[in-house]
Amino acid sequence: MNLRFMRTAIRLALVKMRSQQGGPFGAVVVRQGKIIGRGWNQVTATDDPTAHAEVAAIRAACRRLKSFQLDDCELYTSCEPCPMCLAAIYWARCRRVYYGTTRQDAARIDFDDDFIYREIARPIARRKIPMRQMLRSEALVAFDQWQHQADKVRY
Repeated sequence: MNLRFMRTAIRLALVKMRSQQGGPFGAVVVRQGKIIGRGWNQVTATDDPTAHAEVAAIRAACRRLKSFQLDDCELYTSCEPCPMCLAAIYWARCRRVYYGTTRQDAARIDFDDDFIYREIARPIARRKIPMRQMLRSEALVAFDQWQHQADKVRY
């Protein structure tokens, strides 16, 4: 744990928010004591709902390392990751996460990540956004081919 890295994530959140580049969130990816990826919330600046600080920092770190895995890296983020960012952290295989504010703190200023956490836990039929499965047998063709593809890169 390094306070300097957390303060960098918090500073990114403040600077980018004040310059109208997005919401109050910042993140850095650290490897061997060095920042290798920086990110800040760019949702409103880019009209991209996936442009969260953690995702941006992960993308920057992966580009720098030319790898889709960050298993020897830590992520410092100004706020507890939302479900999307948490999934990205798991997919990137970060070894540890440090965060500043909580999702309850975020909910108090109208960022309701907790709603999505609750939705994920619900059965599909009870979620707010209707979901319907279709063409499963056709879609399974890609899975079958992937399973038998000899030169695939596992992730």
